[in-house]
Amino acid sequence: MFRILTAGESHGKGLVGMIEGFPSNVSIDTREINKDLGRRQKGYGRGGRMKIEQDKIDFLSGIRGGKTLGSPISFFIKNKDYENWEAYMNPEEVDEETRKVTQPRPGHADLTGALKYNFSDIRNVLERSSARETATRVAIGSIARQLAEIFNIEVVSHVTAIGKASLKKPVQDIEIIKNAEDSPVRCADKNMESAMIHCIDQAKEDGDSLGGVFEIHITGVPKGLGSYVQWDRKLDAKLTYSLMGIQAIKGVEIGYGFENAQKKGSKVHDEIFHDPHKGYHRRTNHAGGIEGGMSNGENIIIRCAMKPIPTLYKPLKTVDIKTKEPMLATIERSDTCAVPAASVVGEMVAITVILQEFLTKFHGDSLEEIVKKWKSCLSI
Repeated sequence: MFRILTAGESHGKGLVGMIEGFPSNVSIDTREINKDLGRRQKGYGRGGRMKIEQDKIDFLSGIRGGKTLGSPISFFIKNKDYENWEAYMNPEEVDEETRKVTQPRPGHADLTGALKYNFSDIRNVLERSSARETATRVAIGSIARQLAEIFNIEVVSHVTAIGKASLKKPVQDIEIIKNAEDSPVRCADKNMESAMIHCIDQAKEDGDSLGGVFEIHITGVPKGLGSYVQWDRKLDAKLTYSLMGIQAIKGVEIGYGFENAQKKGSKVHDEIFHDPHKGYHRRTNHAGGIEGGMSNGENIIIRCAMKPIPTLYKPLKTVDIKTKEPMLATIERSDTCAVPAASVVGEMVAITVILQEFLTKFHGDSLEEIVKKWKSCLSI
């Protein structure tokens, strides 16, 4: 069973990730992981923290000589900003009062987290609830992708909307979507890219923030990942669950879910065909590659909606948890827009789920055992 855990605070010593159930003998390229960590830190609208951190993975266990051992993989990502925060974040002794936070931000975990865990200092909440945690999930996803690519499974993403700037037509050509890598807002359409940048500039000038929508496409997924036999084994349920676990994600749809809800069934369901070369296939993909909780062999398409970031440089009204007096919310260093970065995180989270389900279907302790099982299914 492929399991993952993450730990660490935003301004603590660093972040820790652990993977259990990863097969042996898989070659892992650390440079590719660091490249993906760098992709997460890019994007027009990011804040000053990205100028400080240059995330690099430091493996602690589970890999020897560039290959996985089958034992738990653990790694560390150092927070360079910790040197500026050690007095306030040291695990043994801290100056709690100097940077104590008592004004919760509307839309953040601040207030509910402080009430749930009985904290008088909201910093204990915001340090862990911060999206800084997603660096570990990007690293885990990058490791997962290196195994997935052996089986011709590929993941790409692009931003389809920031604020009111939105693509008018869906893009399904994977090669076009790949152009988003060269865009500061991860948009494959140059005209819309300019409109998105303008929206971010306006929000920054207003001391505000912006959300948006990004889309993930996964190709090469074999038929039959997931299952219909129990609700919690459905592939779309697992993808949605994991993607909603990304900070600030408030909506996930598979394929053209919301659009399909407004159409007749004859215009929604993908007709089935068969020929000796392709086998069973569909000429449309309104379902987004998943039917009945299982992958159907078509490209998996997922769309995620991200809300605007709760930290505003013109803060909203709140209540001080110590005095109960009306106040303005705390201002922590933040981004104006992090949708492009969230797109990269979404990629990595989605491919992690796909690999988990792939290993459930083609389970093996070593890469060689998995390849043998996979090839036997290809010949059916």
